[in-house]
Amino acid sequence: MTPATAAALRCPVCGGPLLLTGRSLRCAKAHSFDLAKEGYAYLLPMQKKHTADPGDGKAMVRARRAFLSAGHYAPLMQTLAELCAALPHAHIVDAGCGEGSYDKYLYDALNGPQLAAFDLSKEAVRLAAKLLPEAAFCVGGSFCAPVRDGWADLLLNIFSPMAEAEFARMLRPGGHLIYAVPTARHLFGLKEVLYEHPYENEVRQTEYDGFTFVKAVESEAVLTLEGQSVQDLFAMTPYYWNTPADGAARLAACSSLTTEIGFRFLVYQKM
Repeated sequence: MTPATAAALRCPVCGGPLLLTGRSLRCAKAHSFDLAKEGYAYLLPMQKKHTADPGDGKAMVRARRAFLSAGHYAPLMQTLAELCAALPHAHIVDAGCGEGSYDKYLYDALNGPQLAAFDLSKEAVRLAAKLLPEAAFCVGGSFCAPVRDGWADLLLNIFSPMAEAEFARMLRPGGHLIYAVPTARHLFGLKEVLYEHPYENEVRQTEYDGFTFVKAVESEAVLTLEGQSVQDLFAMTPYYWNTPADGAARLAACSSLTTEIGFRFLVYQKM
């Protein structure tokens, strides 16, 4: 975190702007938040912490880091980077940033925009801050976001909950939201192994208060995985928690897997 990126943040207690002083963030009312050794801040209000350790657990986060760092989703990340490059992107917020692989890819592809990002998972934010120390990473939630009003030119939401009121608050007038959702057959090959009756994902376009829909862009590829990457993919998805034991056993016996992957990037503009 740098003073420039820390300027994106607001106090979770009073909502005032935070300034980075040494290894602490402090607001005008003297609320103070120390940075962890990795450089991130914990800005999730205690009343919003509904479990002892909210967000994705360590195993899921580490599986996602292993999978994404191997470049398996690079075609999808490239499409996202091209979309971002065509929009104003000097100040980017990533809501539900996970372990930071998308942010690192975009930071490099877009020549270092100012980036603020948050996630409920402390383990995810810890890994993200180590991967991209220039960005302002925080433990925080989309429905109580730790980012100032109107700071963002561009807000990213990749497979995270839609909090349109908070997203609109963080975006400047005319700013853009990119909401990534799965295509109909994203990970269909994985589901063919896990389930007796695999199903396609629902594909729909939703209107959101305060936003105008601009366009949808799809990015698709076919992925062949070997060895541990098969299990990493499974462990980083919600299917890991919602799969019958016999389906998980079938996948455990797979030494390779071929599956379709695909994201729909829905682009909205703040009214």
